[in-house]
Amino acid sequence: MKILVTGGGGFLGQALCRGLRERGFEVVSFNRGRYPVLETLGVTQVQGDLAQRDSVIAAAQGCDAVIHNAAKAGAWGSYQSYHLANVVGTENVIAACRANGIGRLVHTSTPSVTHRATHPVEGGTADTVPYGEHLKAPYAATKKIAEQAVLAANDASLATVALRPRLIWGVGDNQLLPRLVERAKAGRLRFVGDGENRIDTTYVDNAAQAHFDALAHLAPGAACAGRAYFISNGEPMTVREIINSLLQAAGAPTVSKTIPFGVAYAAGVVCEGLWHVLPLQGEPPMTRFLAEQLSTTHWYDMAPARRDFGYVPRVNIHEGLMRLKVACTQAASITP
Repeated sequence: MKILVTGGGGFLGQALCRGLRERGFEVVSFNRGRYPVLETLGVTQVQGDLAQRDSVIAAAQGCDAVIHNAAKAGAWGSYQSYHLANVVGTENVIAACRANGIGRLVHTSTPSVTHRATHPVEGGTADTVPYGEHLKAPYAATKKIAEQAVLAANDASLATVALRPRLIWGVGDNQLLPRLVERAKAGRLRFVGDGENRIDTTYVDNAAQAHFDALAHLAPGAACAGRAYFISNGEPMTVREIINSLLQAAGAPTVSKTIPFGVAYAAGVVCEGLWHVLPLQGEPPMTRFLAEQLSTTHWYDMAPARRDFGYVPRVNIHEGLMRLKVACTQAASITP
């Protein structure tokens, strides 16, 4: 069986490609660049832009299923750039499935599509937690549109499912952990609020496993077809606990300082204004959306994913942290 993975060069994307190859699948990865690690895995790479429909359709030729993992993430950028990658790109993936007679599409979504300011979520499911409204972040806003398009595309010829993994971390992370470590070492990391709000996280191998499980069960009329699911380790922890555990595993200083939510939110307003007006590089250190996310309880019920496609996390947080510590120690030992 041949599977197209969009964004196979990213953190989760590499775990998806690696896992699929280990299971004996032929894998094609659609990327903007080229990645030596994918060549090592025996993954065929096709370079292109998701916003170019013809390129996506061509990459999907001969494939039996698609895992659409690529997206423009981050906390900052123009709405148009997010819309092109996340909305137009997803529409093109759906079109590629139609044009090539592909019958299964697993879409990587995000819990951010349900964000509602400081409303806590405790044990929520896709049936009980509604979509967010007036989303302040273009990432969340465009991923919401993309997820809705994927679910609306589900029919007798194309079975679709959307997975919402929460805060992916683990060995190979080149986004979240490096930023946390950099800020912690510089003394610029703070908890928004008291840091005692509980959140879900997902070890990267578990996030990939959820995609494999969903793909294996997905078919027209299947229980998971046309539905969305929250994915996590199912081990909610306080923000303080999980952040400091990640920092300890990486050999970085832990954090104890806090900043009141109101101050963080006001800082987000100021930063957003400055980044709009001035030619400042990179992402602002705080946004309104980020302040809300960091200070609010968000954890989810894995029962629907377990019931409909057998998802059970195989790597618990303790084991994931041990793996991460070993990897970080090895990396530090070979760094000149």
